[in-house]
Amino acid sequence: MPNMSRRFSQVDVFTDTPLLGNPVAVVHDAEGLTTARMHSFTDWTNLSEATFLLRPTHPDADYRVRIFCPGRELPFAGHPTLGTCHAWLGAGGVPRAEGSGDVVQECGAGLIKIRRQADRLYFLAPPRLRSGPLAEDDVARIAAGLGLRREEVVDHQWCDNGPGWQAVLLEDADRVLAIDPDPGLLAGLDVGVVGPRSSGGADVEVRAFFPGNSGLTEDPVTGSLNAALAQWLIGSGRLPEQYTAAQGTAMGRAGRVHVSVDADGIWVGGASVTVVSGDVALPSSPEGDDA
Repeated sequence: MPNMSRRFSQVDVFTDTPLLGNPVAVVHDAEGLTTARMHSFTDWTNLSEATFLLRPTHPDADYRVRIFCPGRELPFAGHPTLGTCHAWLGAGGVPRAEGSGDVVQECGAGLIKIRRQADRLYFLAPPRLRSGPLAEDDVARIAAGLGLRREEVVDHQWCDNGPGWQAVLLEDADRVLAIDPDPGLLAGLDVGVVGPRSSGGADVEVRAFFPGNSGLTEDPVTGSLNAALAQWLIGSGRLPEQYTAAQGTAMGRAGRVHVSVDADGIWVGGASVTVVSGDVALPSSPEGDDA
C-alpha cells in the first residue's frame, strides 16, 4: 500500500495558551480515506476527537468535515468545529462570503456558521434535536453516578444537539468540581454538569462525561455541551445573554467558553492555538472513500 503524506494540525481549543484547552487532531485533504481508516486514526491519536477535512458537497459550504471520537462518528461537536476552522484558515482557507468573514462548515448536522471576532472563533449553536426535562429514572441514575443525592440536582434538561447530552444543574461550582463519577453507573451516557461560579472570571463551571474506549471519559472543554446549556439556561432565564463558562478545572486545564446572543441566535466561541503542525503518513484505503 503506497504511503501518503497529508497535512496535519493539532489545535488546542478554548484557550490562547497551549496545553490548557482541549486538543483536536485535524487531517487536511482527507479525500480517499474510508470511515474505517478515520476511526482507526482517531483511536491512534488518543484524543477525544479527530476531524477530517474534505471538499464540500453543499454549494454554500467552505469545507466539509467528518468528526470522530473513539468508537463513533459525531454529526456535530463544538471544539472540533472551532479547531478545524482554525486549522483550515491557517492552511490558507478563504471563505466564499469573503466580505462578511463568516465561514460555513458542512458536517453531519448540516451547515454550521462560524464567525471570526478578534482572536476568537464562534459557531452558531445548532438547534437541539431533543430538549425538555429528563425522565425521573434518568435523573436518579445520573445523580447516583455522579455521587450526588437526588435533591442536589437543582434542575435537569435534554441538551441533545448531535451528542445526546443529558445535563444537570447543581447549586454551585464547588459541588460540580467535587464530583467523583462512577463509570459503571454512567456507562453509555453523555452527561453534562453545570453550576454557578462566583469568582475566577467565569460565570459557571462545566464538566462533561461521555463513553470512551476505556470506559467513562471526561472532556476537558466541550463546545456542543456549552452550546446546548446556553440554549437551556439563557432560555429559562437562569443566565444572561452574555456570559463565560469555565471548564477543565478539575483536569488541570483552564478552558474558557464565551457565549453571546444576537438576532441570529446563540454564539459559542473562544480562542484556539496550533500546538503541532506538519504531515501525517496516512495512506488511502484501496476501496477509496466511503463517505
